[in-house]
Formats: sequence, C-alpha cells, structure tokens
Amino acid sequence: MKKRLFWLCNAFALALCAQRTFDLQGHRGARGLYPENTIPGFLEAIKLGVNTLEMDVVVSKDHHILLSHEPWMSEEICTLNGERLGQHAKAKHNIYQLTYNEIVQYDCGSLPHPRFPRQAKISVQKPLLTAVIDTVENFLKQHKLPAVYYNIETKCTPAGDGIHHPAPDTFARLLYDLLKKKNILPRCIIQSFDVRTLQAMHAIDSSVVLALLVENPDGIQKNIERLGFTPAIYSPYYRLVTRQLIRRCHEQNMRIIPWTINQLRPMKRLYRMGVDGIITDYPDVAKKLPLP
Repeated sequence: MKKRLFWLCNAFALALCAQRTFDLQGHRGARGLYPENTIPGFLEAIKLGVNTLEMDVVVSKDHHILLSHEPWMSEEICTLNGERLGQHAKAKHNIYQLTYNEIVQYDCGSLPHPRFPRQAKISVQKPLLTAVIDTVENFLKQHKLPAVYYNIETKCTPAGDGIHHPAPDTFARLLYDLLKKKNILPRCIIQSFDVRTLQAMHAIDSSVVLALLVENPDGIQKNIERLGFTPAIYSPYYRLVTRQLIRRCHEQNMRIIPWTINQLRPMKRLYRMGVDGIITDYPDVAKKLPLP
C-alpha cells in the first residue's frame, strides 16, 4: 500500500511538473560557447531561448557594479596588455582595488579556455551591470522578444569583507538601488552562497526574489536555518538533488533550480524528477529537453 501511494504521489508530482514553467538559465551567459559574464554571451543565450540570464557581480574601487565570477582578474581567462597575469592575480589584480577605467584595460575573452573548447575567442572586457541590462533590454525590444529574467549572484565571503568587496549591507544596497533605478527588480533573482548578502537584501525589501546557493551536504533544514527565512528558490549543486529534496522544497513553496548541468542525460533525469529549472553552460544542449 505504501509503495502504491508513493508511485501515485510521484505521478501527481510529474503531472504538476508538466504544467509548470521550466526556468532554463544560461550560466554566466552561455559559458560553453562564449566568454563568461560578457554581453556577447548573454545575447547568444537569449538567441538560444533561455528564460533567465545567470551572472555574477562584484564591486570596483569606485563602487561600480560589474560582472565577474571572481573579485579579481582571473589568470585563467584574463590578460593585460597582451600578457598573462601570472600566479598571483588574486592579490595583484584585485577588482575592489581597481577603478573601472583600469578594469577595462584587461582582456578577458581572447585566451583559449582549457575547460570549454567550444568557447569563442573574442577580445572582451568585464562589463558594467548597467551596460548589460541596457544592451539586453534594447536587444529584446529590437527583436520583439519576450522579457528575460536576471539571476544575479553576489560574490561575497566573510574572508573577503573590505578586501575583495564591501560589507554585505553595502553590497546589497548598491545592487538594490541599481536594479530599482533600472526598473527591473520584478524580473530579478538575487542569489548567493553567502547568507549575509541574502539577509541584507531581505531586510532592504522582502519582496525581492532570493535564491540560496548550496554546495554543502548539510541538508535543506540546516541550510535554511542558517539563512533565517525560507527563500523563493533553493539552488543546490545538481549532484545533491534527490526526489526527497525536490519534495521538501515544494512542500515549503520553494522552487528548486540546481547548478551547473552541462550534459543532456542528467538534464533529462532532473527534468523528469521535477526540478523547476536548471542552470547550464550549454543552453544549446538544454534546448534538446522536451520543454513545453
């Protein structure tokens, strides 16, 4: 009887899954195809039909918000005056200690990426978040395309306070004010591994959609307790996802959107299990899913 009930419940969950809007997110734009966190990558992701553009933001010395996965110039993807940055880029090329006029001197797209052989090699700089929003919104309007969402990760850690980024309250306020000024807050998700920036954003405006990024094995209960409230989205590393985790998220009215899935087989498996979206470096691969 219990086994039959389990399968009935599972069938009901799959039926609900078929009715939902699945959120296909382009990780750092379309990192498998174009340099990460760049305008060409975001436009390519839109062309491939993503619902949401996933991106990372950091803060410059002059308090500009720009896109970068690390709060420093990565030696893996960036050069300065055509020269590689060397092994001490984290200390020598700290974005929080550079003005934006200095930041645009770096090329972060011409080097071949060792993990993404299909990635185009183009000379690009780390863009301002305002430039990304303006370009994307103009592109959508010009091509009469539906609006997209922005999933914005604050790159913040306790060890980096005052060194690689401002304090979480300041970081959250800078980002909130920018998004409000651009009038796109209803289409934004703010995500982070650092619960402090989510707590700060929640204190500023509890209506902002927040996503808790998770890569630890501690479980949903402990992670939500650390945050102190239930976010709209629970976003774990995809190998942590189980049917039980999906069920518990939905029981708490949270969407579950795992990261970062790049192969079609696990994409299909998670889709059938009932996740509410996926984050991928390869939106072209994800488009092979049987999306409605």
